Order: sequence, then C-alpha cells, then structure tokens
Amino acid sequence: MNGPLKKRRGAPEKIDARTLLSLRGLKILGVNPPVRDFAFMDLWSKPLGLLYILQALRADNEVSLLDCVAFAAEGEKSYGRAKIKKREIDKPEVYRGIPRRFNHFGLTKSEIMSYCTARDEPDVILVTSAMTYWYTGVKWIIETLGEIFPDAPVVLGGIYASLMPEHAALLGADYISCDRGEPPAPYPAMDLYGAPRYGVAMTSFGCPFSCKYCASNVLWPRYFRRPIGGVLREIDYQAKLGARDFAFYDDALLLGRDEFFYPLCRELRARYGGELRLHAPNGLHVRQIDAECANILFETGFKTIRLSLESIDPKVAHDGSSKVARDEYAAAVKNLLAAGYGAKECETYILLGLPGQDVESVKETIRFVRGCGGAPKLAEFSPIPGTPYFEEAARALPELRTEPLLQNNSVYCSYFSKSVTPELLQQLKDIARGR
Repeated sequence: MNGPLKKRRGAPEKIDARTLLSLRGLKILGVNPPVRDFAFMDLWSKPLGLLYILQALRADNEVSLLDCVAFAAEGEKSYGRAKIKKREIDKPEVYRGIPRRFNHFGLTKSEIMSYCTARDEPDVILVTSAMTYWYTGVKWIIETLGEIFPDAPVVLGGIYASLMPEHAALLGADYISCDRGEPPAPYPAMDLYGAPRYGVAMTSFGCPFSCKYCASNVLWPRYFRRPIGGVLREIDYQAKLGARDFAFYDDALLLGRDEFFYPLCRELRARYGGELRLHAPNGLHVRQIDAECANILFETGFKTIRLSLESIDPKVAHDGSSKVARDEYAAAVKNLLAAGYGAKECETYILLGLPGQDVESVKETIRFVRGCGGAPKLAEFSPIPGTPYFEEAARALPELRTEPLLQNNSVYCSYFSKSVTPELLQQLKDIARGR
C-alpha cells in the first residue's frame, strides 16, 4: 500500500506488519474489544500482541489504550485477576434456542464515549481480536468507534483476524492485519494500565507439536524460543510497575527445561526470592515433570499449574501428538504432590466433544485422573479454523466455515454437534467435581 492510512470504502485492504510498524508522528489508539459470550473469566487475559505493537510504535508516535475488558473490572479475584462487569444482551439469532443468558462483558457504550471524548481524536485505531466466536464484540466496538471518531481509519488484527480474514473483512474495518511473527518490542506496553495487577510473559511462540485440535501451528508456523535475558527484561519491567503475579502464555513452557526453563527459574529466585506468584494456565507438558521439575516449579513460586493430559483414549492421545502416557501422568502428579502441591492444584485438562470421541472414554479419563490424585478439568472442544479437527467437524456441520458463533466451545458439543446432550455434559461436570 502507498501513502498514509485513511478511511476506505468497500472491502478493507490488507496491511503487513512492516507497514504498520513504520507509522510515524501519529496519535494511535489501541483497542481490546468487549467480550460477548455466555461466560467469560479473566484468566490473566491481556491483548499481548497489541501491547507489543503499541510499545514498538510509541518511540515515534503517541499511543494510548482502551481495554474494554480490563477497564471494566468491578471486583477482585485471586492472584491479581478481576471480576469483569457484565450485562445481559439479546442473543444472536443462531443462539436463540439455547436456554442460557448471553452477556456483554466490558465497558458500556456510554463509558467508552466518556473515555474517548476526554482524549484527542486518534489518527489510527488498532483493534485486536481473540476468539473467533467473540467477533460480535469486535463488530460492536468498530461501529461504536466509528460513531465517535468517524475520520479515524481502523486496523483489525489479532487471532480471529488471522484465522478467518475473509469473515473479519465484513466487520467494517479499513485494514486487516494477519501478520504474526516475533515480538516487535522487548516488552509489552503494560504501563498503559497504570499499575497492572498482574504481568504477562511468553518465553516462546508456537509449539513443536502438531495436535489436531490446536491452532498454535496455524498462528505460529515456526516455533521459536526467546533468549532468557529478553524474558527477564520483560518480567523486570512489569515488576517495576507493581505486578507480583505473572502468567506465562506459552504453549510449551517446559520444553528445553534444562537449557532454558531451569536457568530462568534460578534467575527469578535470585532476583525476587518468593516475591512473585507465577501461573501456567495453558497447560504444562506432563512428560517433563519429574521430581526435580516439580520441586523447581514449587520453589520458584508457580501457584497455578494446569496439566495437559487431554485423554487416555489411544486415538485422542495420538491426535494430541502422544505427549503423555498414563504412567507418565501418574508419576508427574506424584512428583507434584511430593513437592508440596495439593490435589486441587494439580488441575488436569480433559478434552470433551471431539469429533467421534467416545463419551465413556471421557468418564474413564476423569476416573483415572482422580485415581492418580489430580483434579479433572473438562475442556469443551472448540473447532478452530485451520486445524484437522475443524475440517472433520465442518464436514458434519458446514456452517462452521461461515459462522464463527458455531465454534463457541461453551455450546458447540452440546447444541450444535450434539455429541453430548446438555444433561450428559452436566453429568460429566459433576463427575469431574467429585459429586
């Protein structure tokens, strides 16, 4: 593209990262949209990609942030997380028959208008996106910002825009950014939150495994690890802002543990002692957790650990890259318990609702996890565009390709694929909770 960014008529234009990062002398507003869904939990959720971009741009531009989720916090939860304000709204037509409340999580239109009118009009607005099935919140914020700042061009990026660019092009943005690569800045612009309640970090991007249900390889075709010094600089920067809880967003945090993870933990202990509380919500590779690893996790201050088991069913395990065997999981939990973790802290992801999955195998996996001393945590399947399991799911439900709302993990397997009934789903949840 040539020349400065401008409002467009018709279809949006694609913009690459190099062009975006070459902007100079502008007022740039970064926006994290509200979430519109049946449920939402702040699991240390921050728009990390957007924050890296804003940090990279601020040397030659004036940047600001409108985080419609974080700025709507109305109560505290554990480990720095927040309860996000919500209000019930009308369901999209595709959800009409689902007997659940549909909510807007985040700032209201009047609150957004108050925030924006108190500031100078931006020259460019960068809107990020996360889950594909949250696109209605993205569309709403683009329309709302269009009313407030009618002359400011909007660039839409993020996970949804990368996975479904053709659909994202229908939401009213002027430009679509699908580029994904190494962070363009040494750390995210977390200071735009003032004193953040928690920090975020990634030691690596992508994943060396190729699980058929996961989009990591789609979003990050090349797996790469950041230097330890860069990760420490990122953590130090946010710790100086006041963050004491840190969530690692990695898909493969423990890989290369001897060469990378252990040295990182030693340095964190040397710098902070027991001052930081660390969290790994994305799931740890169980095979790596021997007695030494369990002790290092505990001594370094990892308070939240999630274990990636998925299933003991041989087919599901194979489709999940055969990351862990039964005896390896049992040994890992034993090591974690011996290191000082409680059974409830050994939460273990179990996938539910995969195409062709036998529900009895889900029950068996729940019982197996409980028998080993772990805490089962059901993860309902979401068909993610670009993955093999999405293609399999879309053969049975072709509308998945054109309507991202159908991909919502909260309702996909119980209302759209109907691989389980809502009643059976509740029964499985009760079994997982030990009821």
